[in-house]
Order: sequence, then C-alpha cells, then structure tokens
Amino acid sequence: VQLQASGGGSVLVGDSLRLSCAVSGPDFSSLVVGWFRQAPGKDPELVARIVGNVPTYADSVKGRFAISRDNARNMVHLQIHSLELEDTAVYRCAGESSPLRVLNKEWTYWGQGTQVTVSS
Repeated sequence: VQLQASGGGSVLVGDSLRLSCAVSGPDFSSLVVGWFRQAPGKDPELVARIVGNVPTYADSVKGRFAISRDNARNMVHLQIHSLELEDTAVYRCAGESSPLRVLNKEWTYWGQGTQVTVSS
C-alpha cells in the first residue's frame, strides 16, 4: 500500500483548503486512513481518521475539518475550513488494515507530507 498526500499550500487565515491522499494497493475500502499533522517543535497529532465511512476527529479540529473517502478513486480527502494560524503544519496521511493495530493507534503505511502554511 502506498499513500501520497497533496493539496497543501500557503493560505490566509479564514481560508479553506482540501488535502487529498491518493492510495494505491489492494482493499482500499477496508483500509483505515488517518490524517496527521506536525507543527514545528510539536509532536504529531492525529487530526482525523475514517473507518469505512465513519469519521472521527481530534477535539482541536472538530467543526472545521471534514474527512471523506472516494472508494471509486481510492482517495481520501481532508477538507479544512476557517484555517487558523495554529493549523500551520506538515500534514501526512497514513493507512492501516489491521483492526488490532488501529485500536493500538499503530499505523503501517505512511505517505509523504504536504505543507500547510497559514498566515494573517
């Protein structure tokens, strides 16, 4: 399984942005996909994940982030609304096919990062 993130860029506070994760490999529909972000000097944060079509979000982004998947195109999107300065980070998508590893918050497959920079 390979993942490739895209869609980052430099935006202004209040803008919206959609990140995409292209996934190649078998059984995409059963793959749990998550979006992580890491700001400079901070630990990585799981901001959203989707299990089947059920999304979950970190409290820090609820109401502004929306994760969705397109099983026909093997894509997972992260729509970000009302961007804040604190959203500046490298965003990476990750995948996991083992339910046990998902429960243990372990991820096997990682894409490269895409930078999101928010300025005022």
